[in-house]
Parts: sequence; structure tokens; C-alpha cells
Amino acid sequence: MPEPMSPPSPPSERPTGSLNPAGRVDPPLQLVWGPAGHGVTDYGADVARAVTRAVAQEPQDRVSGIRIARVANLDEALDAAADATRVHLHVTDRLLGATLEEAADALERLAAASRVTVTLHDLPQESDGTGYRRRVAAYARFVAAAAGVVVNSEHERRLVAEHLPGAPEPHVIPLGARVAAAPPQHPADLGTTDLVVLLAGYVYPGKGHALALDAASAAVRALRADGHPVGRPIVRALGGVSPGHEADLALLQRRADERGARLEVTGFLADADFAAAMRMPGVPVAAHEHVSASRSMLDWVEAGRRPLVIASRYSREMAELRPETTDVFEPEDLADRLVERWLAPERTRLDGARSLRPSLDDVAGDYLAWWRTEAPR
Repeated sequence: MPEPMSPPSPPSERPTGSLNPAGRVDPPLQLVWGPAGHGVTDYGADVARAVTRAVAQEPQDRVSGIRIARVANLDEALDAAADATRVHLHVTDRLLGATLEEAADALERLAAASRVTVTLHDLPQESDGTGYRRRVAAYARFVAAAAGVVVNSEHERRLVAEHLPGAPEPHVIPLGARVAAAPPQHPADLGTTDLVVLLAGYVYPGKGHALALDAASAAVRALRADGHPVGRPIVRALGGVSPGHEADLALLQRRADERGARLEVTGFLADADFAAAMRMPGVPVAAHEHVSASRSMLDWVEAGRRPLVIASRYSREMAELRPETTDVFEPEDLADRLVERWLAPERTRLDGARSLRPSLDDVAGDYLAWWRTEAPR
């Protein structure tokens, strides 16, 4: 069902790019595909609502109205798009079908019914392992079916060039923060006796929990050797175990036991509880080893935290986009960084009102500019 329009917010200060000769845009139907709670689905809904706010700020002779439709499967998507000449949706293979091939089939059927533009997430890369070639084939079909493609970083633009040879160059629009500035921090005891490491999101291999356990244990040994009254190392996962990875959790628990550490897994947290958990004392760490783009980095800074983020092409790009909101670390240096932050926990918090732009409202302006200039193929 279409969602009601959100109340307008202040217009973006970012430039909206070149206009087409008529200076007008007819925004596509915003198709939000998937279950609430899925990161890509929720971000697509955030962008759709921000576009609605941006449309409300535009002169009426330059923009038409906008619709948002939430769907759970291809049949619902085809019904929603039946009277739409243009559709935009956020795409990852796991949302559109039970298999990679079914996902590509679904997007091709939708594109046969309406002109479709997409924002791609979770781009293929060789770290996908045995599924890499099938993911490349599916994403190549996504790109071929779409009339226009957006990715969320220069890193992802390069992933397209590296892993989808022959694909047209996508347009880059960064992930938008829900707020334009970090919330002001209230004076509080930020430290803990224990050395607590906080990681957000699902637990699965490569997400950084093993690295955090090793580094936290090494940090505690170093602090004790220097005479500091530190407690035990604790790694707290703010989220549940990704389905099918229960055996991996058992391996992590054994790793923690061997190092004299404690691994805590909160399980699924509702939005308010998740936000509260991110503000608890401890050292926030984002250590996903094979990230394409990461909403969890934004979750941390929106909560007023300054996370330690594992070095990668993407994390360095985000550090330049939002200066002084993250600290990039090399894996071998994590223990030293944890020691520093246990001794000076204020370094885990952002200064109040630090800019987090581009915000969702900025991003919405960028989408409107792209839809004005984006030409049919």
C-alpha cells in the first residue's frame, strides 16, 4: 500500500546538479521490497521518505507527486508497478528471490513491465567464495535489465568496473545519514572496569568477532602488564546470529573461552533498544572484512559514537566523506587502539553536533537531480 507523505523538512544545502531542459522531474514509484528489519529494505524506505520530503520542497511546476509502495514478492511488485511508467528500488540478490537466478528473473520481469532504475547493494567481489561467479552473473543481469544504476560509493563504482566488465558506469550517491549532525553528548562515565568491545549487526564469519576477541584479550594483557586495574575482555555483539551460522557462534564461544574472554550476543534488538545499546560504555568497532558499503558505520555515528573501523578502500573513502567521525585501523593494530580507548574513553564519542552529512535529505536531492538528467537507454 502507498505510504502517506511525510512532513517536509528543511531543503538540502547540497547542489542538485544539472536540470534537463524542462527543469522538471517525475519521480519514479519508490518500490520498497522486502521485510522490515532488513538493512537494504529499511534503507530503501528511508530514502523513499526523504525523496517525498524533497518533492514537497520543490516548486510544483518542476516536480510531480511521488508514491511509495512496500512489497514482499514479485507478484506484489508487478501489481504496484502496473500503472507506473517508472520504478526505482534498492536491490540485493537475497531480497528478490530464493536463489540468485530467481532474483535476476524477478528484476527482468519487473523491467519488462515498467522502466526500472536501481540502487545496487552488496556488490560481488572475490571474497564471496564459491558463490562469486553466480553472483557476478546475477548482478550483470540486474545491470542489463535496469535503465539506470546507482551505487553508494566510489568503492562500489570500482567494484562494478572490476567484477562486471562491460557494464555501464553507475552513478554514485553516498549512503545518507538519518540526521545531519551527531547528537550532543551528556556528561557521563564513559569508561568500564572491563574492556568491552561493541560490534553491531548479525554474527557471521568475517564480521570481525574473532578479530575483536583476539585483540581484546591482548589489550587486557597489555594493560595488566602496565599495572592498570582492568577487568576481563568482553566482546558484545549487538544483534543476533545470522541464520545458518549457529555452528560459527559455537566456534566463537570456544575461542572466547580459550582466551579468558566473554562473548555476549544480545539477539535481535528493536530499534530503540539497538540505539540504546550503541550508546553504552565500551569501544565501538566495525570490522567487516569484505564490506561493499556499510550502514552500520552510519548507525554508530548517528548514535554519537566514533567507531574504530577496519582499513579498506571503502572505510578510507567514508573517513574522507565524513571527517573525524571514524578512526581507521589496521588489523594488527586493533589491540593497541583498544588500550588507548580504554584509557581515554572520551575518544569513543563524537563531539556534539559534528556534521554527519550527506544526510538522507541531501541524498534525496541527489536522486532528484539524477532522475532529471538520467536518459532512457
